[in-house]
Amino acid sequence: MTITVLVADDQAMVRSGLRLLLSDEPDIEVVGEAADGIEAIELARRLRPDVCLVDIRMPGLDGIEVTRALAGPEVADPLRVVVVTTFDLDEYVYGALRCGAVGFVLKDSGPALLAEAVRAASVGDALVSPSITVRLLRRLAPVRKARGGRPLSERETEVVHAIARGRTNREIAAELFISLSTVKTHVAAVQSKLGLRNRVEIAAWAWENGVSR
Repeated sequence: MTITVLVADDQAMVRSGLRLLLSDEPDIEVVGEAADGIEAIELARRLRPDVCLVDIRMPGLDGIEVTRALAGPEVADPLRVVVVTTFDLDEYVYGALRCGAVGFVLKDSGPALLAEAVRAASVGDALVSPSITVRLLRRLAPVRKARGGRPLSERETEVVHAIARGRTNREIAAELFISLSTVKTHVAAVQSKLGLRNRVEIAAWAWENGVSR
């Protein structure tokens, strides 16, 4: 199955470079390009790509505002947004993840990590550049607190622990000797019990509540 991608960046050379890199991947297709934040929102809502790659600094609306419009807590049918940027600044990363982004990748991370981030986002996983993962998750407060009366099972807690350490669903399945579909079931149950929207929020909740160690 082909993963459709929208690329939003104000620099034509960067957009062309991202398209070129992703076009080498047999399972990824760039279906649109946007040169500013307003165009990014319009194209994303019209094309409904599997993944939106969004730069932070863009005219019109910046990447944080675009992420909020496409994937924020108030969006009924959110899209999957991965922020791709040159700037490794905590304020940008916090803002993007709080607004619903499921990934944050630095432009110098290389084509392999970029493609991995797209694939992870397309199946509901989250990927943050390794250089910033731990320091962010230690400090990032969850968007929503747990809703009382629904404690996690022992297996669900193990899954949360693994997510907080940056493990993908496949890695969790291998570590816990369970099937990939079982991992997905546990992740969905955790999200429902804690009132969280995605894996990034699960990881943040784990660090906040001491479940990450």
